Amino acid sequence: MIKVDELTFDERGLIPAVVQDQSTKEVLTLAYMNEESLHKTMETKETWFYSRSRQELWHKGATSGNTQQVSEIRFDCDQDALVILTVPQGPACHTGEQSCFYRTLWQDGEGAPEDLRFAIIEELESLLADREKERPKGSYTTYLFDEGVDKILKKVGEEASEVIIAAKNRNKQELTWESADLIYHWLVLLQEQKLPLDDVLARLADRHSGKKNI
Repeated sequence: MIKVDELTFDERGLIPAVVQDQSTKEVLTLAYMNEESLHKTMETKETWFYSRSRQELWHKGATSGNTQQVSEIRFDCDQDALVILTVPQGPACHTGEQSCFYRTLWQDGEGAPEDLRFAIIEELESLLADREKERPKGSYTTYLFDEGVDKILKKVGEEASEVIIAAKNRNKQELTWESADLIYHWLVLLQEQKLPLDDVLARLADRHSGKKNI
């Protein structure tokens, strides 16, 4: 553990801060802090930054309501950059996107990296967290959260049964659809229970790390 004045700020008194969703680990934005905004972040447990264009402090979400609750602040080996782990209370980007990094500059055309196969899972997990907080009218997910855990459990059971039936029927198209429905409702259940998917994956990795019992 070090003190704030032991960090390395640049010649303008600033340090870059990468803001991440603590649950999904998605990078939400890149901003800058000075000592004052960093102290205010730690005191209020919400993100405060320094605007290089306006040359003043700004509190994320002060006008939009999309604040970021801070759970942890990390620094790198050179002590000149920060990672802020947060629980976002809405979109991070002023455009309404969940992350400021929603556009692609370049992607390998010969095949996506392995982790991109599961990008939709991370995207859905983040979306479900937003739906639970915001409860937009007309949303099926809002309906599930409003009805509560019993309704969600019933849907998980129904979809699991549909997966079994589709598999018994050797119907790949039906199995694909029902599997997608089951995964969606399972993720809704994890969100309702406040159980991060990362915890499940970590347990799975621990259980099968040796691969002896697989």
